[in-house]
Amino acid sequence: MKFSIQLTVLSFILIFSSIDVLFAQQQMLHNNWQFRQKGTQQWMPARVPGTVHTDLMANKRIDDPFYRMNERDVQWIDKVNWEYTCRFVVQQELSEKQNITLVLEGLDTYAKVYLNGNFALETNNMFRHWDIDAKPLLREGENELTIEFLSPVFEGLAQQEQWGYALPGDNDQSERGGMGPNKVSMFVRKAPYHFGWDWGPRLVTSGIWKPVYLQACDENRIDEVWINTLSADHKKASLLAMITTSFPIPAEEELQLTVNGEKATVEKISVNDNQTSIHFNILQPKIWWPNGLGSQPLYKIGIQWLGREGVLCDTTLNIGLRTLKLVREPDKAGESFYFEVNGRPVFAKGANYIPNDVFLPGVSPQKYEYIIRAAAEANLNMLRVWGGGTYEQDIFYDLCDQYGIMVWQDFMFACSMYPGNIDFLNNVRAEATQNVQRLRNHACLALWCGNNEMEYAWAQGHEERGWGWKQLYNTQQRAEIWQAYDTLFHHILPKVVNDHAPGQPYWHSSPSAGMGKLAKDDNTSGDMHYWGVWHGQQPFSAFRKYKARFMSEYGFQSFPEYNSVKRYTLAEDRDIESQVMAWHQRSGIGNLRIREYMQAAYKVPAGLEAFLYVSQVLQAEAIGSAMRIHRAAMPYCMGSLYWQLNDCWPVASWSGIDYYGRWKAMHYKIKEAAKNQIIYAIIEDETLKIYGVNDLAEKMPAILRLNVAGFDGQSLWNRPVKVNLPANSAALIYSMPLNKLPVKFAENELFLTATLAKGVTTLDREILFFAPPKMIKLPDPEIKTRISDKGDHLVIEISAGKFCKSLMLSSDDEEAHFSDNFFDLLPGEVRQITCTTTQSWEEFERGFKFIHLQQTM
Repeated sequence: MKFSIQLTVLSFILIFSSIDVLFAQQQMLHNNWQFRQKGTQQWMPARVPGTVHTDLMANKRIDDPFYRMNERDVQWIDKVNWEYTCRFVVQQELSEKQNITLVLEGLDTYAKVYLNGNFALETNNMFRHWDIDAKPLLREGENELTIEFLSPVFEGLAQQEQWGYALPGDNDQSERGGMGPNKVSMFVRKAPYHFGWDWGPRLVTSGIWKPVYLQACDENRIDEVWINTLSADHKKASLLAMITTSFPIPAEEELQLTVNGEKATVEKISVNDNQTSIHFNILQPKIWWPNGLGSQPLYKIGIQWLGREGVLCDTTLNIGLRTLKLVREPDKAGESFYFEVNGRPVFAKGANYIPNDVFLPGVSPQKYEYIIRAAAEANLNMLRVWGGGTYEQDIFYDLCDQYGIMVWQDFMFACSMYPGNIDFLNNVRAEATQNVQRLRNHACLALWCGNNEMEYAWAQGHEERGWGWKQLYNTQQRAEIWQAYDTLFHHILPKVVNDHAPGQPYWHSSPSAGMGKLAKDDNTSGDMHYWGVWHGQQPFSAFRKYKARFMSEYGFQSFPEYNSVKRYTLAEDRDIESQVMAWHQRSGIGNLRIREYMQAAYKVPAGLEAFLYVSQVLQAEAIGSAMRIHRAAMPYCMGSLYWQLNDCWPVASWSGIDYYGRWKAMHYKIKEAAKNQIIYAIIEDETLKIYGVNDLAEKMPAILRLNVAGFDGQSLWNRPVKVNLPANSAALIYSMPLNKLPVKFAENELFLTATLAKGVTTLDREILFFAPPKMIKLPDPEIKTRISDKGDHLVIEISAGKFCKSLMLSSDDEEAHFSDNFFDLLPGEVRQITCTTTQSWEEFERGFKFIHLQQTM
C-alpha cells in the first residue's frame, strides 16, 4: 500500500482535537518554516509538523534511512543541535483578543522557544503539549517564532551523569548509534523505540512533531470536559459531565448541555468554584459495543456557556455509551482477568500495536484508517498501545471508537528502569495528566497500564528471577531504583488515573500476576507474556500447555513478501544471508530462528522468494493456532493479544501487516481464527478433539461435518454430528480416538476436514494433517484461475483439481489487496476472491501470479 505523508491543515485539526473548541480564533503556524544545523549558515525549507530527518531527506541532504543500510550513515543527526524558524503575520482582530496562547502540541524533545527574540519556554518531554501566554510577546503585523532543538542523546547523557550511574535498557541500540555503552533512552521522555528495538531502527528524531498554532479568545473558556457513563442499558443511559471553566460561572450565566443538538434531560447540577457537575440521562440509548458484538453509535455532546449576549463559548465532543470494567475476582482456578462491557464478559481478540512509522508526522489519516480498519476486518476487538512507542494521535482513538476496537493503553515506559529524581517524576506526572485528560472520553479506552515488562525484568524480591538487571547494582542502588519504580507505577500513575478518570481500570505492569506477584508461565492470575515459542525454542504445541488468564503478548516472526523486500534492497542484496537482509532483521537470532522452526516442519526452499513465502506460512500456523487455543480455553482464558499488528519500517518482524501495508499470511489466518464462532481441532494423545467457541450471548445449535480424504478428493470416511456451541464460552464438542477411524491409511497421504455449519452457512473450517507438512505427499493441485473485471474491483475465480495448501496470490500492483489469501483449496473447490487494484484488468493479469506449498517441496 502507498500512503501519502502530506497532511493538510484541516487534517491536523481533526487529528489533534478530540474536543472541538468553537469559541476560539485559531491561526495555524505551519507555513514558511526554515531549519538549519545550529552554528551553520544555510537555512533550508522545512515541513511542520515534521522531523529533522524527513526535512533533511526532502532537501536531499541525506538518503532514505530505510533503504538498504543507510540508517548507519545518519547517526550524526541526533548529536547536533537544530534550529527552526518562521515568520507569520498577526491580524488586528486576533491581536485585540484578551487571551492569546501559543500552543505547541508536541516538541521532540529538548527545545528552547523564542517569540520575537524573547525567550518563552524550555521543554523536555515529547509526550506533553505546551502553552505559552503569547499576548505580551506578540505584535500586530509580522512576528518571528524560533525553536532550537538540543541533541536528545547528549541531554540524556547529562541526565544520566546527574543520576550518578547507568540504568538498564536492553533495547537501546547505543552501540549502533555511536554512543558506545551509554544507553540514555530511559532518561529522556521521548518515544523509546526511537533508540532502537528488536524490530526497529535507531533513528533518534527531533522536531516540531505536532501542530503549532495561536489560539485567541476572551475571558470565557471551557478548559476540561470529562463525561462518565455511570450506567447504560436499552432503556436509559445515566451520565455525569464534569466541566472545568476558566473562572466560576456568574449567577446570570449558565452552562447548557445538548445531545445530538437537542437539550439534554438534566437531573442534577452541582457547582464547586469553577467546576460544574451535570447529571443527565439519555432515554432509549444506542449502546456502544466492541467489534463483532454490536454497533458503535456515537453521540455528539455539546456544552454551551450562555450569557446575556448568547453563546459565549461552545465545546463539543463525541462519546459512545457503554460501561466497562476489568474483572479480577477469585475463582476455582485462581483469579479472573477479563473485561466486562455493558455487563457482559468479552473475550479480547487483538494485537499489540506499535507506531506506524519511526517518523511519526509522516503517518497520514489514510494510513491510520487503513490499519484500524484492517484490525476490524480481521475480527479483532482490542489493540494494546504498547509502552515503548507513543501516546497515539486523537485520530487513532477516534477510529477505534468508530470501529469498536477497545484500547489497552500503556503509559510510555518499557523494558528499562527509570530515574526517580523529583524533576523526572514531576515531568512524568504532568505527561500522564495531560494524556489521561485527552483520552479519557473515548469509548474505546479499556485500560491504563503502567509499563511493559519492567516488573518482570527487575523481579523485586526474587534474586533468581528477572533479566539479570539487579545483579548489576549494589544494595543502595537497587533500593534507589526500586524506590523510583514503586513511586512511579504504584503511586503517581494510579493516582493520576483515579483523579482524572475515576473508574477507569489501572494495571501496574504487564505482565503481572497481581500486586506483589511476579508473572510466570503457569500463573493462574493476571496477564502473561509467553515467549517460550520463539525465544525459548519450544514447539508450537507448547501454546496448548501455557494458557493464561489473559495472554497479552506472544508472537512469531516472518519476513515481508518479496514485493516488499524489493523496495528496500538492490538485486544483489536479495539473499537471506546478505548484509542488507541482516540489517533489516533486528532480533539477532531472528533469521536463524525462523530457519530452525522451518526445518522442523517444512522443507526449506532454496530461493529467497519461496523462503519468504514459507516464513509467512509458518508464522500464520503459529499465531493462528495460538489464537484458537486461547479462545478454546474460555472462560479460563479471556484475552489473546498477539505481538504485533504492524511495523514502523521495512523489516523482518513479528507483524501481521508489513510497513507497506501488505497483509501477511498471519493477518489472513487471524481473520479466520477471530470470527465469532470457530472450532479448534487438534490430534492429541492419539485422539481427535474438536472444541467449539462462541462469542455471542446465546448458545447455538450447529452441524459439525467431518471428512477424511485423500489429496485427490476421494472421501474415505465422513460423519455429520449435531453439536451445541455454548453461550459466550467454549467447550469440547467432539472427540474420538484415532484407532476408531475405520480407515487404513498412510499418515502422509490423507487429511481431515472439520466444517462447522449453521444451515447452509459455513461458520468455520479447520484442516488437519496426520503428518508434518514436510512429510505429506502433496500432488500438483491443478490450479485454474479466471479474472473478471467488475468495474471498481476484480474477481479472481480459483479452482483446484487436487488439494492445494497455502495458496498465495500476488500482484506487482503495490495497491492490490485480496479479500482472502494464503488459503487451502479442497479438491474440486472453487473460490472467488475480490481484489481491489489501481491497475486495469489487462495490466493486473500480466502481473498476477500465485505460489503454493507444493511448489516449494
